[in-house]
Amino acid sequence: MIDIKTFLSHVSNHPGVYQMLGEDGEILYVGKAKNLKKRLSSYFNGQAKDTKTNALVKHVHDIDITIARSENEALLLECNLIKKHRPRYNVLLRDDKSYPYILITNEHPFPRIDFYRGTTKKDGLFFGPYPSSAAVRETIQLIQKVFQIRTCSDHFYASRTRACLHHQIGLCSGSCAGLISEEDYRENVQHAILFLQGKNEQILNELNQKMEKAAATLNYEAAIKYRNQISKIRGLQDRQYVSGQRGDADIIGFAANAGVVCIQLLSIRDGRVLGSRAYYPTVPPDSSVEEIVTAFISQHYLGQDIHEIPKELLLEVELPEQSLLEVVLSEQAKHKVVIATSVRSDRKKWVEMATNSAAQSVASQLLNKANTRERFVDLKQLLGGEEPPKRIECFDISHSMGEATVASCVVFDGNGPLKSDYRRFNIADITPGDDIAAMRQALTRRYKRLQGSDAKRPDVVLIDGGLAQLHAAEGVFAELGITDILLVGVAKGVTRKPGYETLHIPGKIPIHLPPDSLALHLIQQIRDEAHRFAITGHRQRRDKKRRTSTLESIPGIGAKRRRELLRYFGGIQALNRASLDELTKVPGISLSLAQRIFESLHNVTV
Repeated sequence: MIDIKTFLSHVSNHPGVYQMLGEDGEILYVGKAKNLKKRLSSYFNGQAKDTKTNALVKHVHDIDITIARSENEALLLECNLIKKHRPRYNVLLRDDKSYPYILITNEHPFPRIDFYRGTTKKDGLFFGPYPSSAAVRETIQLIQKVFQIRTCSDHFYASRTRACLHHQIGLCSGSCAGLISEEDYRENVQHAILFLQGKNEQILNELNQKMEKAAATLNYEAAIKYRNQISKIRGLQDRQYVSGQRGDADIIGFAANAGVVCIQLLSIRDGRVLGSRAYYPTVPPDSSVEEIVTAFISQHYLGQDIHEIPKELLLEVELPEQSLLEVVLSEQAKHKVVIATSVRSDRKKWVEMATNSAAQSVASQLLNKANTRERFVDLKQLLGGEEPPKRIECFDISHSMGEATVASCVVFDGNGPLKSDYRRFNIADITPGDDIAAMRQALTRRYKRLQGSDAKRPDVVLIDGGLAQLHAAEGVFAELGITDILLVGVAKGVTRKPGYETLHIPGKIPIHLPPDSLALHLIQQIRDEAHRFAITGHRQRRDKKRRTSTLESIPGIGAKRRRELLRYFGGIQALNRASLDELTKVPGISLSLAQRIFESLHNVTV
């Protein structure tokens, strides 16, 4: 193992890249530094660090360094090494494919439009890049419908003597069968190019002039064709444009939940949305949002085709190395690149759009059936059953300083959440804020109903809380004679961060799963859903209670008497302080009714 003190005493102060190696020479982590000596010394100075860094340092047996001429060069080298070696302690972008483009060829009298991925040094006109192949194919279909440009290969085109099915369904002008002149076809191609460049108004002006000219010469068939083209282009314009302004930007949205991290990339060119794409990077535990987004930007853009870097990157979070990234991206792109975080107006809406899309992508990923099945299989291995659990129920308690306590019960099966079986319990007759008593009441009410009935019984019950809540659940199950349901307590760690939960199973030692465990991700997902369902119910109950007068629940007190009481005392607070004698002085309030009011307001018996 490397002698750290000796090594650090000889490390250069120059910028560069360092590779931390494991016992067998495996590259564990690649990093860059403006000052290698200072950066590497910070790992071994004995000061408190996050869990990821502590775990990394324990496994380091050697360090390789590469001196760079500048910090910019070090950033590029770091990016290339991460892509090549994919170290397990780095944030890794899984999909490293190049962007797709739309290609319009120029070597044929009748050019074609095609999907293209690769270097843009090939002859032809390239449009993009687009965030996904689906966005490219959708745009090509739209262009076919409006401008009727062929997509077939030159070899297929040369072998045709009559028009194919594409012409019959209105997606091609049939140039292979001589149904359109080369001049008219070239005009359609030029209009398609203008459309892809965002110059829709120029196309519309030309088509309007042609329509008017055709109508003036009584060529109504041509006029109708131009009118239909204008209508289609205006429809596409309304659909694709996100603002009246022109914009050339990539918007990066971020979301994370239950172990799933998503970067949503929304591409806008000339004010038009080209599409969006979700990326799910491999993220070590304890990675910050800033670290993940920085890794995404460097791995996604650096070393790629210069056409793929837009003039602006819009983010929701400010990055610690934002200025450096701007400089390096600008050098790569051969034009100025700005990373903006504090944006307003339309750009703020774009960022919100990307962030909301990222959250939706995470939710979809969590609900993916294949993904859910994998998590259930991993949970089976943890719990030791012969088959994965078929039904899991989870309980959580929510209240505000003991007010309006609500317990939730959410249900998951092999396909994900079973929302039709969700239940809420309004908790009453307990000491306010007593979560143990609330959990005991909710479990009793839930499973007492299941005794002797044909209702579905869970295989596993998750209890959100520590040992105290778990012991309360064990007591309820013992009273009800339930022995065939496994109880699992889910306690948050000291930092209350996801990934540090402790699982308590009766009769077993506490379990700490690794942050990348699929079983832990499933438990987090179910626990978080129970928390969401509980807090929603609590807020509804609390708000309803605050909007409702205490007097409404007292028998014999209608709207008229409530009005008289409030008018006499001047408000609900003065009414709460009133004595029994004072209540009897209110017009229309008898002694018996005054007693009921007093008992209800003060929760006593007179």
